[in-house]
Amino acid sequence: MSNYKAIDRRTCLKGLGAALALPLLDVMGWAEASEKKAFKPPVRLGFMYMPHGVIMDQFWPKDPQTFLKSPPPALESLRPVIDQCLLMKGIAGVSNGPYRGAPHALELSTWLTAALPDPDKRDEISISISADQIAANSLGAFTALPSLELATMPQTWKENQAGLNEAYYSHCSFRSPTQAVPAETNPRNVLNRLFNKKEQGDGLSANGMSSLDRSMLDLVIGGARDLRRTLSSTDQKKLDQYLDSVRSVERRIAAIEMRQKEAALEKAGVRPSRSHKTDSPPIEIVIPEGDKRSEYMQVMCDLNVLAFQTDTTRVCTYIGSTPNGVSYPELGFRDQHHSQTHHNGEKKKVDKVAAITKFNIDQFAYMVNKMHSLKEGDGTLLENCIMMWGSGLEDGDRHTRANLPFILAGSGGGAINTGRFLPDVKGNQGDLLTTLLTCAGIPLDRPVGIATKQISEIPASS
Repeated sequence: MSNYKAIDRRTCLKGLGAALALPLLDVMGWAEASEKKAFKPPVRLGFMYMPHGVIMDQFWPKDPQTFLKSPPPALESLRPVIDQCLLMKGIAGVSNGPYRGAPHALELSTWLTAALPDPDKRDEISISISADQIAANSLGAFTALPSLELATMPQTWKENQAGLNEAYYSHCSFRSPTQAVPAETNPRNVLNRLFNKKEQGDGLSANGMSSLDRSMLDLVIGGARDLRRTLSSTDQKKLDQYLDSVRSVERRIAAIEMRQKEAALEKAGVRPSRSHKTDSPPIEIVIPEGDKRSEYMQVMCDLNVLAFQTDTTRVCTYIGSTPNGVSYPELGFRDQHHSQTHHNGEKKKVDKVAAITKFNIDQFAYMVNKMHSLKEGDGTLLENCIMMWGSGLEDGDRHTRANLPFILAGSGGGAINTGRFLPDVKGNQGDLLTTLLTCAGIPLDRPVGIATKQISEIPASS
């Protein structure tokens, strides 16, 4: 019999002005389990988006038999967790209907709603509640944050294709048919939300360092030491790894902010205090078009992981890119994503679109591989999640939507049968979302958007 005292799942380390949620420890499982039923970690839902479709022969597997051993080039970074992934070809998007001239206004706005905007109210938000917010309404009562919405680009695009409200271009989460949910683009603000901490002003002290950088963990470290003495060696190791992860994210955010400050000084003609010829060019967070876009995206992915690991939220949506004005200088070229998708078969453009697709999937792989490395309960964090990566178009050159690209990772606690490529699924975007919510245990009073059924090939056989 263990001598360690069971603690409540909502236990957190607290200090003046900050609260640090804990990862799921073994001792917490015993605290929440009943005598008759063993503890089972909750299922989390994550969605990550990229616009403009894919290069099909680089994305779709050649056949189901070779999928696990020879994933397609775009999915190479998922190889360590490919047995926990599921690909399906044949998921149709929402028809453009009366909006033939507005493919980019629809690709993001319909992605999680599986519904078209109201054609009689084009200049205002009138669409449908999105799948992530349906999940948040069900799961949000159990967590500090009902959901977490993240984005790489500011949601400020000004365009009105087919007279549609500009919010449709850069939002995928809709709390109600008339209310778009804004996404957070500043990782510092996200970290503050996860730690339930509010800072005054811009949060920077005279020496340019955030008070959160200098003191947040110091405020709670004493509590961590006290708690550590009550834990088993396994939980002690898990707590140490978690605190190291938090420190790492904190340092990386501080480094990005410092480079942002130096970039502003350099633009103003002031030489930064430290600058060498071999230094990477400075980047800016507000419009992350710099040479280290991957670093920015990975910090946001890390924040998603921390939010799930601490059960601060069970629903997260990350708009990795929006269908406007995005370039990828980190890949060695500055052409905008959208312009290259209209390639008409030109090899140079096709290769650039393939590189951009792989880059975005690599960031998704970074996140799910990290989840796979984190133990939770009898499995891993990834096994207790349903993570979906996808795009709102199949082919950006022709704006087709017959076979939307989706990648699912994680089995949702065993609810999904992974490690497969299904080459001929019959269903639509709403069918997929309805099925995923059901696999996550979300009660539905109606299908999502245009759904007419659930996709029977997805759930694990009972």
